[in-house]
Amino acid sequence: ADVPLHSYDDIFPFFQRAINGEKNVTWKGKIKWFSKSSGTTKDVSKIIPLTKEYIKEGLLQGGRDTLSMYIRSYPDTELFAGKTLIMGGTYESTSAHVIGDVSAIMMEHMPFYGKYFHTPNMETALMADWEEKIDKMVAQTITEDVRFLSGVPTWSIVLFKKILAYTGAKNMHEVWPNFELFIHGGVNFKPYKKQFEAFFPKGIVFHEVYNASEGFFASSIKSGDEDMLLLLDNGVFYEFIPFESYYSTPNESAIALADVEIDVPYVLVISSINGNWRYVVGDVIVFSSIAPYKIKILGRTSQYLNAFGEELMIHTVEEALSIVCKQVECAIKEFTVAPIFLSESNKGGHEWAIEFDEAPSDLAVFEKLLDEVLQSLNSDYSAKRYKNMALEQLVVNEVDQGTFERYQKSKNKIGNQNKVPRLLNDRKFLIEVLSFS
Repeated sequence: ADVPLHSYDDIFPFFQRAINGEKNVTWKGKIKWFSKSSGTTKDVSKIIPLTKEYIKEGLLQGGRDTLSMYIRSYPDTELFAGKTLIMGGTYESTSAHVIGDVSAIMMEHMPFYGKYFHTPNMETALMADWEEKIDKMVAQTITEDVRFLSGVPTWSIVLFKKILAYTGAKNMHEVWPNFELFIHGGVNFKPYKKQFEAFFPKGIVFHEVYNASEGFFASSIKSGDEDMLLLLDNGVFYEFIPFESYYSTPNESAIALADVEIDVPYVLVISSINGNWRYVVGDVIVFSSIAPYKIKILGRTSQYLNAFGEELMIHTVEEALSIVCKQVECAIKEFTVAPIFLSESNKGGHEWAIEFDEAPSDLAVFEKLLDEVLQSLNSDYSAKRYKNMALEQLVVNEVDQGTFERYQKSKNKIGNQNKVPRLLNDRKFLIEVLSFS
């Protein structure tokens, strides 16, 4: 292709011109709306243009597609007999532009009939202060007939706990007896599923979407599926770089959708009616099917721990955690991992900071099991761990409840779009988090 691949840093100078009010930069006319995301490893936020064409044909269409697929799976649903609760973010507006969370921008452009089913009120839903927002959401939603919720698992759990503490109810079905659907995305849901099942003991449906700041890319066909249908009619042209070539020959390795293969990790590249031309999103996906095109998200190109040649990716780490938590009956709220670098006196290794919702009875047993499961899932890690020759057994620091939230708050990173970095190849973030425990 004549157009080179663009990382966010490459393309941002063009976005900045559009933010400053310049017309016809990467898309025709003037762009008013911009989505904001903290990303995963940088202190500054990513700011992505959202054209009026893409808001209508991409974001809102993706939402309609998601509900359509759910209704097709559950034709007897009574979802629209009650209210919808959306855990949205916020936005800031000036005379020139509006910048905010993609969820808030979707809410602002929601058609009038959608707002009829929405709770809490728009003023509360778009509040910037999450502590105050959660308190007001509790007061406004406990008397409503909430049927489904769309949001990030972590903040949803905070809301549920506040509601149970306020009402004295034993579970969320006592508060919302007709609740049936939770739409989630942005993070791996497996570590949170057990907690949601406890909140809703009568059972609910879990439906995953891939709705990033850059666009609404995929949604589950059948609710509960671990893979999602790639949306091909929402203003996005897709390309894919085999992950093994991403750090060596990305431009030469990019392929079209017609050439993808099942079970091969790819880095996602998009060109969209947002004016994102050959933009490397930074997510790593794998196809589970090509008829239709169904994908799973493996992680981020930056969420890749390779300090010692262990080539540990986030999907392997999260799978290992899911297995171990089931074995020792614990639940994890947040975590991050960093290397312990080789020195004259020490071998290398991995150091973890984990905030548990339900802590294991024996942390040493948890550490040993986690290390063993990671070895079983990753041959490179196993080779480095062989007889402790290159790497020692991993170390887990159990941090206090609220540690990650206090850290995020200190960096002004509270909200749906602010995700905790999971795998890092340096120790700066880990050390800062531990200082807040």
